[in-house]
Amino acid sequence: MLNKFFFILLLGALLSISVTAQELSATVTIQSNKVDNQVDPKLFSQLQIQLRDFINQRKWTNDNFSLEEKIDCSFYLTIESVVSPGVFDAKLSVISNRPVYNANYTSSLLNMQDASFTFKYQLSQPIEFNENRVQGADALEANLTATLAYYVYVILGLDYDSFSLKGGAPYFSKALNIVYNAPEGSGIAGWKSYDGQRNRYVFIDNLTKSGYDPIHQILFSYYREGLDQMAEKPEIAKTAVLNALMSMQELTDADNTNMMIVPILMQGKFTEITGLFSNADKTIKKQLLTTLSSIDIANLNKYKEILE
Repeated sequence: MLNKFFFILLLGALLSISVTAQELSATVTIQSNKVDNQVDPKLFSQLQIQLRDFINQRKWTNDNFSLEEKIDCSFYLTIESVVSPGVFDAKLSVISNRPVYNANYTSSLLNMQDASFTFKYQLSQPIEFNENRVQGADALEANLTATLAYYVYVILGLDYDSFSLKGGAPYFSKALNIVYNAPEGSGIAGWKSYDGQRNRYVFIDNLTKSGYDPIHQILFSYYREGLDQMAEKPEIAKTAVLNALMSMQELTDADNTNMMIVPILMQGKFTEITGLFSNADKTIKKQLLTTLSSIDIANLNKYKEILE
């Protein structure tokens, strides 16, 4: 009877974990070899653990995620230099993936590099974030968590958008709020429209501005109506994917001055797209190449080798 009692308690605990599990299953990797001779080695190992816990253990939505529903993502932080004691210039790469329904396969949702990331971190520094007070008491300390939180909300928004039309809107709004209230100070960049053509401001602008509204239908069509239907309705699914790509072309041709979202979405799509259309008829391949010449110019010659 006692063993049965403990079994019931354990089962209840496991079920509770599966119901209340946080949204992300993130790995955090810090590459610090460029500055290892200038910094206490404990600092970055501690930071790596704290950032991983910050991302994975915080509740970012009001929804319940089971363990298998948690979003697979990775944060790669490369420390470029020591600006001053405890202050670092870094590059941040953020990747998130989405499982495809009825397939042993994941598709890339986000593959983004952020080269304008300066932050402050010292041993035993708490990792805290308050979306109602994004700037914090110390701008460079706040820039660390504000940037990470921004990308968490972008990841959530893209994932929700891929499952339901405009489902990601609340999370894109939260990312936009971070941009509007971002830390300001010497060395901090990436939050303003004038900080270059590819930054956090421009990216979330592409995801929230009415002029780029078709991007949400594109995300839904490509993933939910396209990839998720491939196992059961392959021809209908391929048509949905092609239509999504053609809509990207229309969006790019209409305004590519501040267009950042389409190149980001196309990152890492070469193998996926050629796998879907390598056996398509000549008419579809011709249309596809015309479309890809607008939205994925960097890989156009590689596409031609397979699709022509």
